[in-house]
Amino acid sequence: MTKLKNKVAVITGGSTGIGLASAKTFLAEGAKVIITGRTQKTLDAAVAEINDDNLTAIQSDTSNLSDIDSLVAQVKEKFGKVDVLFANAGIAWFAPIDQVDEAFFDAHFNTNVKGLFFTIQKLLPIFNDGGSIVLNASAVASKGFENGSVYSATKAAVRNLARTMSTDLVPRKIRVNVVSPGPIETPLYGKMGMTEEQLAGMAESFAAMVPMKRFGSSDEVAKVALFLASDDSSYILGEEILVDGGIATI
Repeated sequence: MTKLKNKVAVITGGSTGIGLASAKTFLAEGAKVIITGRTQKTLDAAVAEINDDNLTAIQSDTSNLSDIDSLVAQVKEKFGKVDVLFANAGIAWFAPIDQVDEAFFDAHFNTNVKGLFFTIQKLLPIFNDGGSIVLNASAVASKGFENGSVYSATKAAVRNLARTMSTDLVPRKIRVNVVSPGPIETPLYGKMGMTEEQLAGMAESFAAMVPMKRFGSSDEVAKVALFLASDDSSYILGEEILVDGGIATI
């Protein structure tokens, strides 16, 4: 298992869900992995669960540019260079248009778009030519979901960044691609500010819409992130892979 042997990989939002599953997958393929998370508690739990000397955990809030500066400085000091970035950190809250306020709007764009953009920008000086950047978007960028206007707009922006950044970075042979999950069983759903009853109703509704009639797993997304991070996808650029059970396609 050496698809990422001796590669240095940064995974934002790597302490739970898809990020945590991807950290395990990348480590199993020989990478040195740096995960970030907003709270030290979840990072400590991830480190204890993985228990691998090739894992480094750094507390960092993707929506905070000074935190991103600190992350880059720490990565540079310890590893010197980066080969892979999985820009995975994000938030997802659903609300009707008339219930969206400025704080709700800004929270989404600050993390999902601004933070993602500046994480890439600030890591580029220490990014190895020929490396790979994987962005975590969502099936919501391709399909309209009720009460998802703000979240969906951020993920559509992420999808487009893969195209535009690919144009900018192709001279350095840095590939930028997107993995777009559909309904996935992750702790993210518990952070949407909804009641247990609302969450259960939404989960049932989403599962019914998926042609495969189930939620996906974080491991299923992690395998696609690995594919895009590794040389297995060496001729793929600016592309999106939907991991959504067909919800945005069929």
